[in-house]
Amino acid sequence: MTTQTQPLIHPFPDAPAEGELVEITPGILWTRFALPFRLNHVNVYFLKDDDGWLIVDTGIDMPETRTAWRNLLSGALKGETITGLIVTHHHPDHIGLAGWLCDTLQIPLMTSQATFLATMTYFNSPELLAASIYTRFFVSHGMSREIAALVSVQGHEYMRMLSKPPFTYRRLAAGDVLKVGGRDFHVLSGDGHCPEQLMLHLPEENILLAADQVIEKISPNISVMAIEPDGNPLGAFIRSLSALAADLPAETLVLAGHRLPFLGLQQRCAELIAHHDHRCDLIREETAVQPMSAADLVPVLFRQELSPHEMSFAFSEVLAHMNYLAADGELVWQIDATGHRRLARP
Repeated sequence: MTTQTQPLIHPFPDAPAEGELVEITPGILWTRFALPFRLNHVNVYFLKDDDGWLIVDTGIDMPETRTAWRNLLSGALKGETITGLIVTHHHPDHIGLAGWLCDTLQIPLMTSQATFLATMTYFNSPELLAASIYTRFFVSHGMSREIAALVSVQGHEYMRMLSKPPFTYRRLAAGDVLKVGGRDFHVLSGDGHCPEQLMLHLPEENILLAADQVIEKISPNISVMAIEPDGNPLGAFIRSLSALAADLPAETLVLAGHRLPFLGLQQRCAELIAHHDHRCDLIREETAVQPMSAADLVPVLFRQELSPHEMSFAFSEVLAHMNYLAADGELVWQIDATGHRRLARP
């Protein structure tokens, strides 16, 4: 959470109920699907095409979401043609039902190469989320073996909530212009929350479908994963936010992957950067006293009680801040004889 300097403007203060479509502007619709987590929903959008509607994102693969989709297609969207699916990134709340929808509706998938390959990899190589890999990873950063074993199993169930992905896709990449109906959507790409996360910018109408790159009131999770233990996703996230703030107009309407649409893009980008700067300051203060492991720092950055699912995200986000501070040599990693890692002053 971040402290806002002033309230953002919310032109659509009421979220759609399940099965309801809200018109953002003619040809752009908004709905929501439930998630079984503290963040209890994901936003899905529809873009008017020449012959029907393009879907943007899908919701997670669970029976309740499939039922909600069937009800929407036979209810508010009854008689409408669905022409394709755009997926912004590979997290299951956004791509979980891509395979099922593409197969059911016989529509093509459009997404980034990183999203397609990551989804195929996680679906076909579940050992990447195996408990043993993450247990060793968490233990090396100070977590007890017992807690690490629990978090490694329960913390990654979310990543397995995927329907079988399509075998083919159309690649979208930064710099592309996607023609949808009479509109030209400019494809942008952001990193940090997810590699090559797609955003769609409509310059003529000052609208940005921002996925999870910029969300009001909450910060998207920025995580270091066991498969890339030395990655610097926070550095990538901050660079992406700075580019959005510099390149897009102040009056841009932001349609994010969660929570409400808002005006105030530059302010929100600045708030998110300040939020992570504050967390880095907390780590600087702690490591000024003594070397600290990620396990030591989780209760410093996350003071609330955490479920195993939430602990997985929190632990990985703490590591993102630690790797960010180590990337330019401000702090350094110390590795003891047992392989345990702590961050310290050089």
